[in-house]
Amino acid sequence: MYAKVIKWISWVLFILGVVVSVYGFIVGFDSNGDAPVDAMLYYAYAMVVIALVAVILGAVVITAINNPKSLLKLGLYLVGAAVIIAGAYFLAPGTPAVGYLGAPVSDATLKFTDTLLNLTYLCCGLSVVSIIVGAIVAAARK
Repeated sequence: MYAKVIKWISWVLFILGVVVSVYGFIVGFDSNGDAPVDAMLYYAYAMVVIALVAVILGAVVITAINNPKSLLKLGLYLVGAAVIIAGAYFLAPGTPAVGYLGAPVSDATLKFTDTLLNLTYLCCGLSVVSIIVGAIVAAARK
């Protein structure tokens, strides 16, 4: 039953993606301003949100069914992620870009982009550290 639901949802999402793409090519990307590009971007945003919600809800439901006690561990991971994101937010300066001459950007947007940059730096740094530590541990085990 679950596989059939996933299959039908996948087909519906695929057809919606084709419709949005065909709309962009029929209308033309240059002739009608930003409407086709906006439609594609909004569709992509919706797909990302749907995927995140499905993964999170799926993980919670599967965890609750298989091992209800591990929901506490999942909650702790979510709290940890929220703390890391909050730390990145509070460390973000939100200052305007040096030499930027375009339209003024709101303080909230500057703070948000700086937060995302801080999270990106943190993830990249942790990735490099985990690769190095993994190589050292693998070499020590041999």
